[in-house]
Amino acid sequence: MDITVVGGGLAGVEAAYQLASRGHSVSLFEMRPTRYSPAHKTPLLSELVCSNSLKSKELTNAHGLLKEELRILGSIVINTADQAAIPGGKALVVDREIFAKRITREIEANPLITVIRREIQDIPAGTVIIASGPLTSNALAKRLAEITGVNNLFFFDAISPIIDGGTVDMDKAFFGSRYDENSDDYLNCPMTGEEYDAFYNALIGAEKVDLQPFEKTSFFEGCLPVEIMAQRGRQTLAYGPMKPVGLKDKTTGKEPYAVLQLRRENMAGTMYNMVGFQTKLTYAEQDRVFRMIPALRNAVFLRYGSIHRNTYINSPALLNNSLCLKGQDQTFFAGQITGVEGYVESVAMGLVAGISAHVSIMNQVFSPPPEDTCVGALLNYITTPNDNFQPMNINFGLIKNYRKRGKEKFIHNALQAISLWNEEIDEISKK
Repeated sequence: MDITVVGGGLAGVEAAYQLASRGHSVSLFEMRPTRYSPAHKTPLLSELVCSNSLKSKELTNAHGLLKEELRILGSIVINTADQAAIPGGKALVVDREIFAKRITREIEANPLITVIRREIQDIPAGTVIIASGPLTSNALAKRLAEITGVNNLFFFDAISPIIDGGTVDMDKAFFGSRYDENSDDYLNCPMTGEEYDAFYNALIGAEKVDLQPFEKTSFFEGCLPVEIMAQRGRQTLAYGPMKPVGLKDKTTGKEPYAVLQLRRENMAGTMYNMVGFQTKLTYAEQDRVFRMIPALRNAVFLRYGSIHRNTYINSPALLNNSLCLKGQDQTFFAGQITGVEGYVESVAMGLVAGISAHVSIMNQVFSPPPEDTCVGALLNYITTPNDNFQPMNINFGLIKNYRKRGKEKFIHNALQAISLWNEEIDEISKK
C-alpha cells in the first residue's frame, strides 16, 4: 500500500522514513522549488528556517532527554543532526546546509520513498499524513479549515540575522562559553552600560515590519522578537539573551555589562547567528540598530531577521491519541501543525504519526508511548481536551510523574519506558 506524506520538513521526512523502514511505499510531496514559503530559501528537505540549534544535549534537560528517546526510536533526523553537529556548547547545533543535504540525499536514495515536487491543495485519498508544517500554503490551510469545520489557529515567529564572521571586529569581541574561557563555541560581543543604553533606546524606537490589520499580533513566548522583549523593561535583555553572567572579557578581565553572543552557522565558522535576536525590524533598521553593538560596526548581514506566520490546528478537538483525525481513520497529522513548538518536538510527532499509520495499516491497535516519556507527554498534550490550547515546547512540567527530586531515576525510567514501547512496535511489525 502506497502512503502519502504531505510536507518535506522535519516531521514529514521522519514520518516517511519510519514508514519506509517498516516496508511501506511512500509518496512524499514537497511544494518547493515549485513554490516557496515566506521563510524557506532552498529546495532541500528538512531545511532549518529559524535557528540552527536543536537545543540542549544534556539528559537532565527535557530537550536533551527528548532527543535521546528519539535516538532509541531510530530517528533519521536526530541521527543526521548528530552527524552534522558543530560546536555549540551544551546545545546540539548543526551546520544547516550539511544537515539538509544529507537528509535530502538519504531520503531521495531510499527505494521505498518517492519524492514528488508539487503543491498539495487538498487531502489526498487513502492513508495520508499531513505534515505541511507551520508554513502550510494558503490553499491547503483553507481546505483543512473546511474539512475540520474550524479556523486554523496561528502565531507569529521571528528569525535571527546571520552575519559574515569575517566582518566582526575581533578587537571588540572574544571567544568563550559561559564559565568556560577556553571554549570557542560562541563569539561574544561585549557592551558597556553606556553602549547598552544607547542600543536599547534605538531598539525601542526602531521601525518594525507592519502586520496586516486583520492579523492578531501573537508571538510564541519561546521565540519573541528582541524588540518585543525589550519593551518589557530596560534590563530585560541584559538579564535575558544579553546576560553577561559567566563571561569574562579577555581584554578587560571583567564581566561586561551586556553581551551579544554569536553562534556558528556552519562547519567552517564563516557565518554566525545572532543568538536570541530574532526580530521584525525592517532591514534598514537592523543595519542601523545592530551596528550599534561595537563589534558589529562593520558587520555584513548575510541574512536579515524576518517574521512569518505559523499555522496550527486545534489538535485536542480534532485528533485522537494516534494523531488520526477524528472520524477519518486514514488521515493523520504530524509536526508543528499539530501545535507542538520546536524542531525536535516536530520530529517526535512526525515519528509517532509514521508509526501510528504503520500500526493502522497492519490492522492493529495503536498504543501511544507512555506519558512518563517526553514523546508520550507531547502526544498527550496535543490530544487532551484543552480550552486554551497553545503551542508548547517539551518541558518536564508536561511529563507524568515527574519530580525534581530523583531526576536521575526519572530519566532512567523514561528511557527504559521508551525502549519497551519501541519493542512493542517491533512486535507488531512482525505480525
